[in-house]
Amino acid sequence: MRKKRIYTVIYHVFVFLFALVMIYPVLWMIFGSFKTSNEILNSAQRLLPEAFTVDNYITGWKGFAGYSFSTFFGNSLFISTVATLGAVVSSSLVGFGFARCSFPFKKFWFGCVLLSMMIPFQVIMIPQYILFNQLGWVGTYLPLIVPQYCAQGFFVFLNVQFIKGIPIELDEAARIDGAGTVQIFVQIILPLIKSSIVTSAIFSFMWRWDDFLAALLYLNRPSKYPVSLALKLFSDPTSGSDWGAMFAMATLSLLPIFIIFLTMQKYLVEGIASTGIKG
Repeated sequence: MRKKRIYTVIYHVFVFLFALVMIYPVLWMIFGSFKTSNEILNSAQRLLPEAFTVDNYITGWKGFAGYSFSTFFGNSLFISTVATLGAVVSSSLVGFGFARCSFPFKKFWFGCVLLSMMIPFQVIMIPQYILFNQLGWVGTYLPLIVPQYCAQGFFVFLNVQFIKGIPIELDEAARIDGAGTVQIFVQIILPLIKSSIVTSAIFSFMWRWDDFLAALLYLNRPSKYPVSLALKLFSDPTSGSDWGAMFAMATLSLLPIFIIFLTMQKYLVEGIASTGIKG
């Protein structure tokens, strides 16, 4: 018992130190949001500020060019919510098709879906931009939202793994009772893959909320900027950068993700764990 207790103490100390190293940059940013810009630059080695101030939050919330940061938060919330809805619905439908329906070359097409997960965005960035430019979508939210309605490879794989773990006898019993494919999907499959759907929604929302490159490519008016792109406006190498305000707004931008993770953690862990078991 003594050795076990020593091992437990060492284990928890190691995990705590490792977690502290991982989270230290975030803590430094949060405490930096209460420092002045001069103090941030001159005392980067010190975590706590000399004197706490909320001026950075007041200054940062005012925004730019007549647009407060509430506008940017609203833009991010709109993009992330609508895109997440499309990704979850389309991916669950495609996942159900691969898991339960029979059609020619199903394995080949599923392999293509998995292959799409391995293609970096930079590979398709230029042809995608040319296509959206020809459609007249540049400068709108459509390039950020519409592709999510075409299913996402990772979410399709996630749903396929979940659906394969559901006994097919449930489908057969429903067909005997006169249910069609749509009814089976809506009334039987969807309630049983709730963890997979919530997991997909969490990841999709996080990725869309944090997306900087796509917003930088397709949006050209400050009134449409999301938070990820608006934060860059605090940095101006030619004159000066308001690091305090940037840290303050970056700290606020973490709140939606933190709240979602905190409230949905059970489904996220269950979704990832179940996917690993049911392969």
